[in-house]
Amino acid sequence: MNKIVFATGNQHKVEEINRINRRIQFLSLHDVDINEEIPETGSSFAENAYQKASYVFNKTKLPVLAEDSGLIVDALDGRPGIYSARYAGLQKNHQDNIAKVLHEMKGIADRRAKFISCLCFIDNTGQSSYFEGFCHGFLFTQPLGNGGFGYDPIFIPNGYDKSFGELPNEIKDKISHRSKSFEIFSNFLKENFK
Repeated sequence: MNKIVFATGNQHKVEEINRINRRIQFLSLHDVDINEEIPETGSSFAENAYQKASYVFNKTKLPVLAEDSGLIVDALDGRPGIYSARYAGLQKNHQDNIAKVLHEMKGIADRRAKFISCLCFIDNTGQSSYFEGFCHGFLFTQPLGNGGFGYDPIFIPNGYDKSFGELPNEIKDKISHRSKSFEIFSNFLKENFK
């Protein structure tokens, strides 16, 4: 198995996952002619990942990896959570989402947060498997750096003094929630699809 469809319309995620792993080629939805918005109506990251994966598998019959990821802020009772991409509205604007979170965090001392990446893999037989990765850190009071995407400019991972928006890709790719879930997934592939 050297080609897997990565069920996302987010080109940044496809680039990041292809940087993290060189053994398998990940195809984008565009590569398999799926251009429509895939529904995400689940009540958890795992449900949303499965919805996306099964939608693409049913259309292509190819192995599919789907991810749902987001930012979980302790002081906001886990928000934005599964609504991370559209927290400030359906336009999915990163700057608006960051502004909303920073507004809600104004005056709050507890700034602990974590990113989660939940992967759902459907193999060529239709069997599904799940993998989760986390990156713990805290939220800064303003955006730092122009790198990354989403909430990266306000998230500082534990053990670092720079945001994901400032850290180079080589470091982010080693410590991110996505790299951790993907490492578990890669080990699963090595054990099960030799």
